[in-house]
Amino acid sequence: MALGWIAHLVQSYGYYAVFLLIAAESTGIPLPGETALISAALYAGATHRLSVVVLAVVATAAAIIGDNAGYWIGRTGGLRLAERYGRFVRLDRAKLKVGRYLFARHGIKVVFAGRFVAVLRTFAAFFAGVSKMRWPGFLAANAAGGLVWAGFYTFGAYALGSAAARIGSAITIVGYAVASALMVVSIVVGRRTLRRLEQQAEEAFPDEQAAGQSPSRQQVAGR
Repeated sequence: MALGWIAHLVQSYGYYAVFLLIAAESTGIPLPGETALISAALYAGATHRLSVVVLAVVATAAAIIGDNAGYWIGRTGGLRLAERYGRFVRLDRAKLKVGRYLFARHGIKVVFAGRFVAVLRTFAAFFAGVSKMRWPGFLAANAAGGLVWAGFYTFGAYALGSAAARIGSAITIVGYAVASALMVVSIVVGRRTLRRLEQQAEEAFPDEQAAGQSPSRQQVAGR
């Protein structure tokens, strides 16, 4: 989705666009939720047409609600759905194996840290559901990650937008440049991280179907 179109959605629909894009991304649909949040916060800082506090609350709520939806989708029918429809959301067997590997090794930490990595932000909740992570632990890590992530990007981008407006910069250019740079960095880091994790997952489970077996009682009990 082009950055200019995201900015148009944010300026036209405000909080609703931010909520829907973040919630959809968190559920497991690869949409630019983080980019929408950054664009909205820059716009709020430059024009003050959106409240930074309300924006942070909306982003946090969208992240938590979307992640919980993704968790329950993964828990109730994740593998079957992934095998049938995964290709439509770029979720293949290699990524499923990565999910199994991460939750077998790191458990609940993945839910919190995944919020800050592009690919994991989309699928971490789904992986948690597939791995049968206990919901109370998932919810706590999910809420903490969503709150920190939303606060960091909302108030950080808002400050940049405010500073650019005060010094008379062309905020549209500055906003697009900042959002573009952050988006590119996030995608590059996410892809490199995913490639490394795919290799590690393959080494850990070389002869097994991707995430096709349920985690052991011992692994689940540790989460």
